[in-house]
Amino acid sequence: MAHGDGGRRIDLVSGASKGIGMAIASALAEAGADLALTGRDEAGLADVSRTIQGYGRRAWYSTAELSRPAEVRSLAAAALSEFGRVDILVNNAGLTFPQRVLEVGLDEWHQTLNVNALAPLLLTQACAPGMIERGAGKIINISSRAGLDALDEHAVYSASKAALHLLTQTMAVELGPYGIQANCIAPTVILTDMARQVWGPGPRTDAKQARIPLGRFGKPEEVAALALFLASPLSDFVNGAIIPADGGEGAG
Repeated sequence: MAHGDGGRRIDLVSGASKGIGMAIASALAEAGADLALTGRDEAGLADVSRTIQGYGRRAWYSTAELSRPAEVRSLAAAALSEFGRVDILVNNAGLTFPQRVLEVGLDEWHQTLNVNALAPLLLTQACAPGMIERGAGKIINISSRAGLDALDEHAVYSASKAALHLLTQTMAVELGPYGIQANCIAPTVILTDMARQVWGPGPRTDAKQARIPLGRFGKPEEVAALALFLASPLSDFVNGAIIPADGGEGAG
């Protein structure tokens, strides 16, 4: 696997200011990587950066609105200018606007598809050429079980995550010959601060948990552990996989 200057690996994580992205960035830093971070919350990015620096690693961050393609490209150019390379790309940023099919608006459609599918493509277009040149690299996309199964009031979100699955597999097919692996993690409900607001105590939450054989929702650290595996040499022969992190929900 490729390493950055002085043997350090350079990892870029989007949506890194909170939740799953924060957990992934922290895990990668603890494992020895320097981090380029982006997200909407500058204070959150600053907090994550301090955590990373606490591990003795280098952290750089820049806020960006990933629904705007020009900002995605500028962010990627700035990160590559700062570090000179990206060895591991983690496309974690995502958003949703819960709406029924007949209520979906064009603004919500475009913003969701831009953040959840187009931004990963644009960041890959920016980072992969260097990976190809070095003959190594890893792309880790974070999607959702909603990309595998229909979810009420999440038509656009599900469509965007299903698009990310096929985008991931196409990346694997096209970039694999250059020594690059592209994989996707598809979590069920993960107990971030945002998820706790949506999945509070009640019949809806009970019904969702009842579909999960382990009987609980996931933790950000559990998704981060899987991302860490995919970022490591242990996964060098894993390519084009859509890996559920769902406590067995998809097995029933």
